[in-house]
Amino acid sequence: MDRTCDVLVVGAGMAGLTAAAYAAKAGRDVLICEKAEKVGGLVTDFTVDGFHFDAGLRAIENSGVIHPMLRDLGLDVPFYANPVTIRIQHHQIRLNRDGLSQYGMMLAALFPQQEADIQAILHEIRRVMDVMDVLYGIDNPLFMDMKSNPTYLMRTVLPWLLRYQHNIRKVKKLQTPIETYLSRFTTNQALIDIIAQHFFRYTPCFFALSYFGLYQDYQYPKGGTGALTAMMVQYLHSKQVDIQCQTEIMRINAAAKTAWNSAGESIRYREMIWAADAKALYGAVEQHANLPKSFTAMAHKVASARGGDSVLSVFMALDVSPEAIDEAFGAHCFYTPATQGLSSLGLDSWQHASLETDHRKALETWVDRYLSLTTYEVSCPVLRDATLAPAGQCGLIVSTLFSYDLTRLIQQAGWLEEWKSQCTERILDQLAIALPQMRDRVIFTDCATPLTLQSRTSNTDGAITGWAFSSIMPAESRFEKIAQSVQTPIPHVHQAGQWTFSPSGLPVSIITGKLAADRVLKELSRNRHDR
Repeated sequence: MDRTCDVLVVGAGMAGLTAAAYAAKAGRDVLICEKAEKVGGLVTDFTVDGFHFDAGLRAIENSGVIHPMLRDLGLDVPFYANPVTIRIQHHQIRLNRDGLSQYGMMLAALFPQQEADIQAILHEIRRVMDVMDVLYGIDNPLFMDMKSNPTYLMRTVLPWLLRYQHNIRKVKKLQTPIETYLSRFTTNQALIDIIAQHFFRYTPCFFALSYFGLYQDYQYPKGGTGALTAMMVQYLHSKQVDIQCQTEIMRINAAAKTAWNSAGESIRYREMIWAADAKALYGAVEQHANLPKSFTAMAHKVASARGGDSVLSVFMALDVSPEAIDEAFGAHCFYTPATQGLSSLGLDSWQHASLETDHRKALETWVDRYLSLTTYEVSCPVLRDATLAPAGQCGLIVSTLFSYDLTRLIQQAGWLEEWKSQCTERILDQLAIALPQMRDRVIFTDCATPLTLQSRTSNTDGAITGWAFSSIMPAESRFEKIAQSVQTPIPHVHQAGQWTFSPSGLPVSIITGKLAADRVLKELSRNRHDR
């Protein structure tokens, strides 16, 4: 053997880092293998000429998970407030305690004939927020030592568990895709689109509508989202955890509990936590007689499934004052420049355009139309942390959901780089509707596509949400079963991260990382003589 360890963690996103941290905290010998050049996955950042950009997440929602986890590990990460703005055309509101009512007034101004429908939708949003609030309403006991804190257990956790059991039954009735669910309250497709375009396609309504509450829970780490990753790495180094980047696990013999990396080195592990792409896991495992029958069934489901939504992002440095950006968008904005809605275009109609004789022109026309109708997430780091851009200037990150398949088609046709430049120009045009002066004050831009995400994170289909809601879901999706989600049909291999439980996100990835570590530690204690 080239290397042995108690726990081999594959993937150094936040799920893998969390799993490794808790295994190391328990005194186990931990090795992390990460295929990419740096750790963090979708929680990372970069700086160009003094302009800071968040490469993945634009902000962090606590959800009763992030802060308890950091406290439990003894980590001090300062956070700033992260106010969220919703802007539609020239109307905008800042979400606060009364933000939902203001949102309703804004929608009524845009759709005056649907005021009754809007009120019904707002009533439903409030109902769903109340149902989901119990999931996020307390510090998650998974990250607390209940034995040393019996008062919290008796006064907070046990009453919470009763409400949780009651509300989780209501959640089961709220699995309908958000687009379909909203059609119960209005027949105006544009109105449905304007609300649903905030979320990933076919997102379950309980998850989508609860976000109007979660937006108020958004926070921003001092130094950018990558500061969270950096603090986790610092903790792991203090525990002598070996983190090997640019190291891919290529082959796994589960019977021998041995893996081989991209350098041809072998790693003997006692337990493994796979926190990377699920398709890579099932592709790496050598099939043999000792594997259970359930392995073949799960491998087939994973191979047949699609990754979830991906994004098109433009990172831009602007010679524009932070005050001007704050007035137009705020620190973190969801901006929709038009009210027609994406259904007026047809989200999959690009496939018809690709069959036309002059398919390049047809696709360019389709993308132009898409970029005028979609919803953008606009993030300005310097408005939360004044050190993240040169004085009097701003870095801006602008993202929108975008098709991986369409991007790959354009790449195969040979005009990806030209198309990226065209997309950057079209997106600048849409932002200039809200802030005309920025059009002529661009210092530099960089465009990242779904293919960029796939290359950087190795996520299937460039996904940022785990599995697509519209396809076979080879992952657990019941909150009451989340503890079982980390199990795999592969002996001594557990899983964590966005492919493990759906709907996914940073808090869920951290939860699955902790659950996987707990499972592995229990197995190691049970088999302490197995070396």
